Amino acid sequence: MTSVRLRILILALTPLIVLMPLLLLLGMTRWTADYDKVLIANVQSDLKIASQYLARLMAETQDELDAVARSVEFSETMSDSADPPVAYFDTVRADLGLDFLYYLPQGQAQVAAADWPVIAQATRGQGASEIDIFANETLAQLAPQAAADVWIELIDTPEAASTVRTREGRGMVIHTASPVALRGHKGVLVGGRLLNRNLDFIDTINDLVYLHAAKGGARQGTATLFLDDVRISTNVRLFSDVRALGTRVSNAVRAQVLGEGQVWLARAFVVNDWYISGYQPITDSFGERVGMLYVGFLEAPFSAAKRAAYWWMMAAFFGVLALSAPVFLWLARGIFSPLERMTRVIDRVGAGELSARIGPVTAGGEIGEVANHLDTLLEQVQDRDERLRRWNEELNERVEERTGQLREANEKLERTFRQLVVSEKLASIGEITAGVAHEINNPVAVILGNVDVMREVLGPDAAPVATELDLIDQQVSRIEGIVGKLLKFAAPSDFSDYEQDIDLRPLVEDCLILVDHSVARGNIEVVRDLAEVPPVRFDTGEAQQVIVNLMMNAVQAMDGEGRLELGLCPEARDGVAGVALTISDTGPGIAQGALSSVFDPFFTTKQGEGTGLGLSISQTLIQRAGGVITVGNRDAGGAVFTVWLPAS
Repeated sequence: MTSVRLRILILALTPLIVLMPLLLLLGMTRWTADYDKVLIANVQSDLKIASQYLARLMAETQDELDAVARSVEFSETMSDSADPPVAYFDTVRADLGLDFLYYLPQGQAQVAAADWPVIAQATRGQGASEIDIFANETLAQLAPQAAADVWIELIDTPEAASTVRTREGRGMVIHTASPVALRGHKGVLVGGRLLNRNLDFIDTINDLVYLHAAKGGARQGTATLFLDDVRISTNVRLFSDVRALGTRVSNAVRAQVLGEGQVWLARAFVVNDWYISGYQPITDSFGERVGMLYVGFLEAPFSAAKRAAYWWMMAAFFGVLALSAPVFLWLARGIFSPLERMTRVIDRVGAGELSARIGPVTAGGEIGEVANHLDTLLEQVQDRDERLRRWNEELNERVEERTGQLREANEKLERTFRQLVVSEKLASIGEITAGVAHEINNPVAVILGNVDVMREVLGPDAAPVATELDLIDQQVSRIEGIVGKLLKFAAPSDFSDYEQDIDLRPLVEDCLILVDHSVARGNIEVVRDLAEVPPVRFDTGEAQQVIVNLMMNAVQAMDGEGRLELGLCPEARDGVAGVALTISDTGPGIAQGALSSVFDPFFTTKQGEGTGLGLSISQTLIQRAGGVITVGNRDAGGAVFTVWLPAS
């Protein structure tokens, strides 16, 4: 029962409990949105810095190549030789940090202008520097070593667009051309800086964006250059010491940046973690989108900062709430004292102390009247409780008496019913047995006698039909066996010898010898797990009959191939010490619907072969010895029979 103190406390604190979280939620939502906008603004600024650096690198390359084309040294070198000197060009290429550098005379430049817009612009007298994509074959003609190093194996990347490519061999190049107008030499000077695997280029971008003090060196940022959607230059790590070259961007980013030409400014999954990311399309001299420039910083530290802010606000809220409760209770304690006294009395009464009373209270008004009225009601409750207890004791005595009588009658009924079922069963089989003995044994005797007469009369002439006469003998013997089993099932005690203390372990080994001829005919493995067990009180012949019958059934069920498992161990049931023998096979098992019928007389799964009495007789013998026989199917396949006998 909720106390008045708690109710009033809830009423007083409800506005604080309800309104404060709503205000905190609204404030944190607005703060989170603004915080995310700041992060996006940061990555947008970072992307702008990276883009400006790439543009500056292209402009510097053009300026440097223009300076070479207009230099006195270049003019003198070209004047001294009809063909461009290779050594001079190698020196200039190395000084400028280019991967290839060559000179095209006016005629060749006009031809190359059809393939490259930067060369076309240079033939018109104006230098140009653009991003261009070179096929590996073209790159091999200009810079063989660079063409060999440019190959990157593609790595299967989650969320990336499907592709049949396994590696990337094209080169992304800062393609620069400057016009040459010297006396006797007019043409174009062409140079290129390969960006594939250009770690200096990408690390410089990363240093500019994320390691500058004004930008906050605590941010863990990365930068990447993409050719199409493949990382060709990056400081993103696939492992601690392996850069993620060959990994690919997600399909969503690819569709927006390369497909639609829009800048991506949002969180994105980069190789193995979430980053606040910026992607910008890169266009070549033909105006086609051929790649992307990426910068981003790890989202985890900022997510942790937001979570820390959430927890700090929640801690402040609960701190205010925890401080408000005791202050309110201290101010309102004068109202609660009489009501709490009533509550304690009611609790004592609820616990069974019906003599508890409130007594006089100092508070007047309605609270005093309620206290007096409650004491009066408690007096009435105590009186009625005493009368109900007396009535309950009388009723329990009558119920217990009637229950005992009913239990006794029910036990008698159950015993009578079981005796009736057994009597009916034995009576039915007794009638069948008597009929079989009368109707079959006499004709069988006549048949056997006539067969003997035929052998005597025919003498040697009986040889042609000797097989048929022997077959008659065999089938008549089978009939006698069936009749014998019927008689033994109907009255097993008439066929038993005497009970004695026997050790089942050597008896099981002896039974294995008896069925060895059936086991040896097939590929059947016998597995024994026979522990030392106490002796049991049983007739040896009957025990052997039960065990052999169960073994033969198991062997026949496996159809010549499988594993016969024999287990013997001590086992107590219902506080009675005993022995459990398990015989299991790896055959098909017993159909679920047939499990309850396997011990019924004449029930068999071997149509035309058995009489269906073996398990019935076995059950009768085991029960007469005070034991239990059960059957089930194993989870691994096959059937398992368990025989439990009490220890002697």
